[in-house]
Amino acid sequence: MTIALLGTLDTKGDEHDFVGEQIRKRGHKTLLIDVGTGAPPRVQPDITREEVAQVAGIDLAALVARNDRGEAVAAMSKAAPVILSKLLAEGKIDGVISLGGGGGTAIGTAGMRALPLGFPKLMVSTLASGNTAQYVGVKDILMMPSIVDVAGLNRISRQILTRAAGAICGMVEAEPPTQVEDKPIVVASMFGNTTECIQHAKSVLEDAGYEVLVFHATGTGGRTMESLIESGLVAGVLDLTTTEWADELVGGVLGAGPERMDAAAKGGIPTVVAPGCLDMVNFHAPETVPAKFNGRTFYHHNPQVTLMRTSPEEAAQLGAILAKKVNASTGPVTVLIPRKALSIISAPGQLFHDPVADEALFDALRDGLRDDVTLLEIDCEINAPIFSEACARVLIEQMRSQAL
Repeated sequence: MTIALLGTLDTKGDEHDFVGEQIRKRGHKTLLIDVGTGAPPRVQPDITREEVAQVAGIDLAALVARNDRGEAVAAMSKAAPVILSKLLAEGKIDGVISLGGGGGTAIGTAGMRALPLGFPKLMVSTLASGNTAQYVGVKDILMMPSIVDVAGLNRISRQILTRAAGAICGMVEAEPPTQVEDKPIVVASMFGNTTECIQHAKSVLEDAGYEVLVFHATGTGGRTMESLIESGLVAGVLDLTTTEWADELVGGVLGAGPERMDAAAKGGIPTVVAPGCLDMVNFHAPETVPAKFNGRTFYHHNPQVTLMRTSPEEAAQLGAILAKKVNASTGPVTVLIPRKALSIISAPGQLFHDPVADEALFDALRDGLRDDVTLLEIDCEINAPIFSEACARVLIEQMRSQAL
C-alpha cells in the first residue's frame, strides 16, 4: 500500500518525514507531496511544489513573488484536490495523511474532501479539538488533535505522530467486508421526533429488498445525504424530515444550506417528501437564542438544545419553499402530509400543537405544487404506522416503475 503524505514541507518537513519513516516501518510505501510556498522544503519530496502547481495550472513563481500567505494557502487549497484526485485515478495512492496548523489544515483537508467516501484520510491538526465542520465538510476525514503545535519533534509530538502513522496504516490495511449482495440504496432523513416513522418505513423498504441509509437532519446530515445522492449511488429518497429548512429560513443552528433537496430533483431520483419537524427551529442553550425571539414558544429538549415553534407566517414560507423544491424534480415525486402532527411535540395536547401554523404550511404547500405532483394527505400523526407505511409503499412503487 502507498500512503500519500501531503504537507507544507518548508515548515513541516521534519514532521512529515518522521511520519513517513513510521509508515515505512510498518511495511507500506510513502509518497511525499510538497504544497509549501515559502522557504525551500526541509526534506526532499517525491512530488515537488512546482509539479503540484503545474498540475493545477498555478503560476507558482508569480504566487511566491507576491509573498501573500493567504493567497498562497488559497492557491494550494485548490491544487491539493487536483493532485490527490489525479494520483487516486492513476491508482498510485491508497490513503493520505497530512499534518498542519491553520494553513496546513486548510490545504490538507481541501485535498481530502475531493476523495471518495471510504478512502482513508487522516488530518493531524492543531484545530482538531474545535469546530471542524468547515474542514471535514461531508466527507469521512479523521481529524486528530496534534496536542502541541506541529512545530518540531519532541517527546509529545513523537508520540502523537507515531500513533497517527499507525492509525493511517490501520485504515489502509482494513479491508471493508465483501458485499454478498448489492441492494438498491434508499436514503432517509430523520430527527428524534420522527424516529418511529423512519424506523417503520425502513423495515418496509428492507423487506422489499432495499438497503436504507438514515441521515440525521442536523445540517451536516442533510448536506451529507445530498452529497451521496449526487454520487449516483442512490435509487430512492425518503425525505420525510425536512426540518433543516426551518433552521435555514428562520436562523436556527441546523440549517443545511440553500441546496437542500436539490440533488434528488436534479438527478431525477424517485422521491417522497413530507414536512417532518417543520414545526421547530433549533438553537443551543436557552441563553443563545437571539433576543428578537423573546415571547415565542420554546421547548427545552435538553440543556444544550432549545426548540422554537415556527409561527404561521414562517410555516407558510416553509410550505412555499418545499413546493418550489419539489417542483424542480425531474423524476417521480410524491408529497405526503400527516395532518395531525409534524412531530411528537406538535401532536394534540403537546406544547407545539398549533393547528393554525400547520394549516398555513399545508395551504402554501398545496397551493404551490405543480399540477402533476401527487399530494396525499393522511389524517394522522407523522409517527403513525399508517403514514410511514404509505410513504414507503409510494417510494417502492416509484422506484419499481422507474426501473422498468
